[in-house]
Amino acid sequence: MRCFPLALACALVAAPAFAQDRPAVTPTRDVSVAYRVTTQGPGNGTEMRISWLAASGLMRVDMPGGQGFMVADLRGGGPGFMVMEAQRMIMDVPRNQLPPVASMQPGPNARFTREGTARVANTSCTIWRMEDQGQSGRACLTADGVMLRAEGDNRQGQVEATSVTYGPQDPARFQRPSGYQTFQLPAGIPGATGGGMPRGTALPPPGMTPPGR
Repeated sequence: MRCFPLALACALVAAPAFAQDRPAVTPTRDVSVAYRVTTQGPGNGTEMRISWLAASGLMRVDMPGGQGFMVADLRGGGPGFMVMEAQRMIMDVPRNQLPPVASMQPGPNARFTREGTARVANTSCTIWRMEDQGQSGRACLTADGVMLRAEGDNRQGQVEATSVTYGPQDPARFQRPSGYQTFQLPAGIPGATGGGMPRGTALPPPGMTPPGR
């Protein structure tokens, strides 16, 4: 599914309330957010930064440790690309093989229940319970669509903002750098994480986990 940024069951909303009470799930203005990703097992405590160029519908994910970055087109739904700085390479990534963090939007039939308010990273947000295609969890969203915290119902992981910086983003940071070698992700690669992505480049899907896990 197109889940909300760790992985996002019982609460449902009636259709009229659903039509009126669907929050914005992607930022409506430029913003850059630093997140702390906590999971059970190895890799606990990953830091990452996600920036949005709202007018173009582009999202940039800076990978931990300065490995590089990924850009996804959330509005157009086209392919994304990943830049590997050390290798000076750009990998084109089909939409269906982007890591879950690049698929930030719940599906059209997702159900939402408003549960209250909170303050995360010195920013106010509304707590929403979400259910979509058998997956469920909670997320705290600002009025302008910035996710500040998300966790699945099994509480095996959480994404939480540590700083939120509003302001114009440089469009050049969302473009392919020049002078890098470009290659395609071979079809059918059984990736260890992130749907075919190289190991270490995928991030855990915020707020939802498959049923039964």
